[in-house]
Order: sequence, then C-alpha cells, then structure tokens
Amino acid sequence: MHRQMCWLSKFGGDGEKMLHLQTAPNQPWRPYTAFPQYAVADYKIQGGSLGWATYQKLLKAGWTLVDSARANEFSSYSAEVKS
Repeated sequence: MHRQMCWLSKFGGDGEKMLHLQTAPNQPWRPYTAFPQYAVADYKIQGGSLGWATYQKLLKAGWTLVDSARANEFSSYSAEVKS
C-alpha cells in the first residue's frame, strides 16, 4: 500500500506547514484532516505543528516521509492549492 506523508504549506507559498497525506501514487496530496481514519487530535500546544500527533502515529505505522520539494515535483497537486 502506498502511504506517504509530507509537510506542505497550508495556503501555498512559504507559509505555515501542515501534514499532508497521499494514499495512492495517482492521488493528490491532501491535508491530514481529510483522512479521519488516520488523523488524531492535535496537541494543545500554542504554535505547535498541525498534524504532529498524526505524523508520529503514522511514522510508527510504517508510513514514509517525503521531502516537500520532491512531493511537489512528482505530484499533480502541490502546496499552491488551498488546503
């Protein structure tokens, strides 16, 4: 099963990053919140990364972290698209 994670900007550009997931190579990168079956509640830490708790869970489950530049290079969907 294709299971990849990447930190992409929430609203495009170089803004705040949030966790995005891809479950198939031909599928777009989507915010972790679009996957309720995988997402867990964020930590209540001011300024904390959106998706950090989900990232930790999925990393332990064997998901692969992809570099943001590589994710944009090989995907038809990139951080420029609004989350």
